[in-house]
Amino acid sequence: MRRLLALRQEQKLTTRHVRLMAQSLEVTERTVWRWLAAAERDEAAARAPGERAVYPGRFTVTDEVRALLGLWKGNVAAVHRELTARAVRGAGEPPPSIPTLHRAIQRDLTPGERAGLAGGERAARKHDVFLARPRPWRNQVWETDHMQAPVLVDVEGKARRPWITWFTDCATNAITGVAVTPVHPSRESVLAALRSAVLREDPYGPFGGLPEKVRVDRGKDFLSRTVTAAFDLLDVTVEDLPAYTPHLKGTVEGLNRAAEGMFLAALPGYARQPRPGKRASRPKDEVLLGFEDFTTRLLAWTRWWNTEHRPAPLRGRTPLEAWQDDPTPLRDVPAADLWTFTLEDAGTRTLTTRGIRFKKRDYVGPWMTGQAGIQVRIRFMPHHDHRIEVYHAATGRYLGSADLADQATDEQVSAVRRARAARSRRLKKDLEASQRERYAAVTQAEPPRRLGALTGAQADAELAQSAGTGLSQLALPDVIPPAAPPADWRTPASLVALTTPSRPAPPPSSRDVTATAPDSPDRRAARPTTDEDGDA
Repeated sequence: MRRLLALRQEQKLTTRHVRLMAQSLEVTERTVWRWLAAAERDEAAARAPGERAVYPGRFTVTDEVRALLGLWKGNVAAVHRELTARAVRGAGEPPPSIPTLHRAIQRDLTPGERAGLAGGERAARKHDVFLARPRPWRNQVWETDHMQAPVLVDVEGKARRPWITWFTDCATNAITGVAVTPVHPSRESVLAALRSAVLREDPYGPFGGLPEKVRVDRGKDFLSRTVTAAFDLLDVTVEDLPAYTPHLKGTVEGLNRAAEGMFLAALPGYARQPRPGKRASRPKDEVLLGFEDFTTRLLAWTRWWNTEHRPAPLRGRTPLEAWQDDPTPLRDVPAADLWTFTLEDAGTRTLTTRGIRFKKRDYVGPWMTGQAGIQVRIRFMPHHDHRIEVYHAATGRYLGSADLADQATDEQVSAVRRARAARSRRLKKDLEASQRERYAAVTQAEPPRRLGALTGAQADAELAQSAGTGLSQLALPDVIPPAAPPADWRTPASLVALTTPSRPAPPPSSRDVTATAPDSPDRRAARPTTDEDGDA
């Protein structure tokens, strides 16, 4: 615009110049002539063509307007009503019109600020610009995360959404390890995925080895004592990222989105599938995948991702080709040592004739013959209570595994689980019935009124019944008096009578019993007689 203004001042401006400017700015030629006229009157208009000139008294967004936008979730009409009400009360100046308020908000606030005031930090983050990290070499940095698959899977007769735990290499976009759990994952899921990620033998493929660094996102499973100890033993640095910063581990977050859009959305039981009707519900005749079938398909898709898919950052190469083209040497760990490093340490025990006592249960193994009396160290996989691994406490030599003695059969375990589920449902139903309260509907401002009237007799009967079951009220503290404190203690006066030992009364003789019996003839004869006036 300044160039056109200079040409006009030199009387060299032609219609061709104006036409070219209009085409580049995608406006009409008349608009360009109007901008030139405004620039001749005000030099500031040449810096921002088309923008309204600043004039005294123009409305601008203040801190008060920002606070109201956050309060009303970006609703400009509600902010205008609030400003108008405050002006009526004398708490501020009358606001401008709603179109003027809209223009001021559009002009003074960035798209990220407007989205953040309406939807919070996550909405504002969508308008930020993030820098891409330089692509490292293989096994320099891994990223790991849990993902709850939006797919309903049949797990022992119940529809559940399984969880996926995987490790991905940031240099090659390869999925190095994956583990699937039917319910919420734990540190056992992380250790299982870590073993599959580090091992390079079949069936885990050529990807693996020890990374230099692993990025996690403050998950309690990834930062548990067992997992961090395993990373320390393997000489792997754990980078704990700040909370709510998914952009700092964009490789695994992109893998989560790609897995849903490219694989999970096509499976039966996809929970986010648009469905007809006012209330979206799953069809009754829908057949869900079994957990084993789902895991098989997920592992097949993982192999496709690593060997056939060509992500855009790899520029036409597959993750396998990018991995093989990288000459960086790998650090391998034997499978037996890796298994040891990824187990949780439970301390030392003494091997007895009954085996090893752990968690109030006995574990036995065929190698224990003739070994009773030695000190052993126990290591186990979290939540796998059926087997433990045993090492010599002094030398650290691996002795063998031990299985749970007198382990229940599958039928017994199923019966126990059914009984627990029935008890849980019954208890939940009782608690919901006791906590269910109803209130009367109101059409004007008044205190809430509970429904369900009781008579005084019903209330007293229910309180008496509940009092009869209170253990604190059934206790008899005076049956066994407290022992006397030591002589050098300062006992309060109110407790002296309760704690002072008294001499036991001698057992009564038969003569005393006869003399003091209330209904004996001698007792009645010994009583003084009184007249009607009370005199003896």
